[in-house]
Amino acid sequence: MGKVALITGAGRGIGRATARLAAEKGYDVLINYLHEKDAAAETAGSCAELGVRTAVFAADVAEPEAVARMFAHCEATLGRPSLLVNNAGIIGRAGRLEDLDDDALQRTFAVNVLGAITCCRHAIAAMSRDRGGDGGVIVNISSIAAVLGSPGEYVHYAASKAALETLTIGLAKEVGPQGIRVNAVRAGTTDTDIHVRSGNPDRPGIVARTAPLRRTALPRDIAEAVVWLASDAASFVTGAVLNVSGGL
Repeated sequence: MGKVALITGAGRGIGRATARLAAEKGYDVLINYLHEKDAAAETAGSCAELGVRTAVFAADVAEPEAVARMFAHCEATLGRPSLLVNNAGIIGRAGRLEDLDDDALQRTFAVNVLGAITCCRHAIAAMSRDRGGDGGVIVNISSIAAVLGSPGEYVHYAASKAALETLTIGLAKEVGPQGIRVNAVRAGTTDTDIHVRSGNPDRPGIVARTAPLRRTALPRDIAEAVVWLASDAASFVTGAVLNVSGGL
């Protein structure tokens, strides 16, 4: 069996770029999405053009039963995943924390934290050498917001990403003996549509003017870091949080 990558939220943006780059490196790819079926199919098509096998699966990572079905589908169609990329995430609405509604708060943590934890649990079951697996890699997509705090915009989102980084560090220590490496990419503001959907469309441009490199990240910039962390070149790297933030 070849290498298999399961990438959540892979219909567009960072997830799509990561799926494409993983396919370039020879991974068969399961592309998870929630709403945008056509975008996920487009991602799958671009990966399949590179000669790898692909599968597409709709699942809300905040729903444990849906995650279980997704991993079962991955194993049945492509094989056990050797790489999990926890990319699915939401910001919620931009604004001050005192104005955040309960539904947005709970949904942010359900997807960004609980969803990632649920996916990790299934990945461990598939990868662990203690359970007949061959080991593997988990990469969590964090944000520079985890250390900057995003005051006045996304404090709740920043808190969820800080939790994801703590998960990364603790889980790496827990599952290293089972042949599983766990790392995170702390992404800077990236040129995707996530800020448009959160009601803050001007944010990438504002950040680009103040960042040391004077630009926002491209999705490929983040994907390159993810795929490097998954590679043998990073075989002694675990529990790391890699800044890919243009100097922020």
